[in-house]
Amino acid sequence: MTLKVYLSGEIHTDWREQITTGAAELDVAFDSPVTDHAASDDCGVAILGAEPNKYWHDHKGAMVNAIRTRKGIAEADVVVVRFGEKYKQWNAAFDAGYAAALGKSLIILHGPDHQHALKEVDAAALAVTETPQQVVEILRYVLQGTLPRAGGLAAE
Repeated sequence: MTLKVYLSGEIHTDWREQITTGAAELDVAFDSPVTDHAASDDCGVAILGAEPNKYWHDHKGAMVNAIRTRKGIAEADVVVVRFGEKYKQWNAAFDAGYAAALGKSLIILHGPDHQHALKEVDAAALAVTETPQQVVEILRYVLQGTLPRAGGLAAE
């Protein structure tokens, strides 16, 4: 069974690479939004034409990005949403809500400092994790039924 996993959320750390590298031996197909911040911000005006008003500049980009995001979440078996430390990721909260509304299996990834702020988002999730490695171990368990050994490595 191939598991389709959509990786949503903050783009300023390497959490996606940690998960994809950690799950390299698993039968998982990963997808995500465009993580090039400038490309994501400017895709609408680059494709549809310049906008002098910043609101419409951002609006065009959000609409074009939503095409990819909606498709990725709709086709996913599991949606992982990461909330980072540095910025407020309103888009990540929206993606989590959208995935929950579609009945997707939802894994939330954030540090302990966000527990209170994200309590409603966490309540919609099937798992709330603090590290990318925990996400990998959940995927391994789902696909192989194996538990991690001491130290976080999967049992053989």
